[in-house]
Amino acid sequence: MRILIANDDGYLAPGLHALVKACQGLGQIDVIAPEQNASGTSNALTLSRPLSVFTAANGFRYINGTPSDCVHVALTGLLDYRPDLVLSGINNGANMGDDTLYSGTVAAATEGFLFGIPSIAFSQVEKGWGELDAAAAAARAIVEQVIQGGLDKAFLLNVNMPNRADVRNLPRRITRLGRRHASEPVIRQTNPRGEPIYWIGPAGDAREAGEGTDFHATASGMVSITPLQVDLTDHAGLPGWHDRLGASE
Repeated sequence: MRILIANDDGYLAPGLHALVKACQGLGQIDVIAPEQNASGTSNALTLSRPLSVFTAANGFRYINGTPSDCVHVALTGLLDYRPDLVLSGINNGANMGDDTLYSGTVAAATEGFLFGIPSIAFSQVEKGWGELDAAAAAARAIVEQVIQGGLDKAFLLNVNMPNRADVRNLPRRITRLGRRHASEPVIRQTNPRGEPIYWIGPAGDAREAGEGTDFHATASGMVSITPLQVDLTDHAGLPGWHDRLGASE
C-alpha cells in the first residue's frame, strides 16, 4: 500500500501530523503539502511561476504552492510510483455544503481523483484542533475500512468529523452536500496610507441543512461521509437550453 498525504493548512499543521501518525503501518506514506496555509484556494494550479520542493527535518516535503499543486506535482513527476490512495487533511474546520467548492483540503483529494486514484478529504467540524488525536483515529478506521472494500475504482469522499473524544464510535452517515445562504458582506477597512482594503466576509449560515445533509449529520453527532463527483453539467437543464438557444444536441 502506497499513500500520498497532503492538506491545505500547510506542512506544519497539527492536523497533517496527526493524520500521518495515525496512518503509520498501513503502508508507505509520502507527505507533500503546501509551505504555507492555503485555505480557500480551491482547485487552483500555479501557472505564473515555477514551484520549488523542499524537505523538512521530519522527511515531509512541501511546495510553495497550492494543495492542488502539491498533489499534481507529486503525481506527474515528483514520485516515482503511482499511489494507491490519496488522503488530505485533517483540516482545521468543516468543509461542508458550498464550502467544498472553495476548500483546499477537498481540492487536494479532488486532484488525486482526477488522476483516477481513490481519494479522501478529512475535516474537523470546529476549528482549534480539539480532540485531534481522536479524529485521527477515526480517520484511520475509515481508511482501513475503505482499503478492505477495495481500491480498484477511483472515488472521492469528503469526511467531516465532530470534535469529540468519542468520534471513532459515533455513527457514520452517508450524506449529500447541504447549502448555505450567500456570504456576509465584505469587511471594509483602511490601510495606513488611507486606502480602502477589503476582507472577505464570513460564510453564510446553513440554508439547506435537513435530514440527509452533511450539516444535519454532524449537528446530530454523526460523522458525515459525502461521496463527491466533478461533473458540473446541469443534465436536467440540457433540454431547456437546447430550446432556449436553438442549439442542437
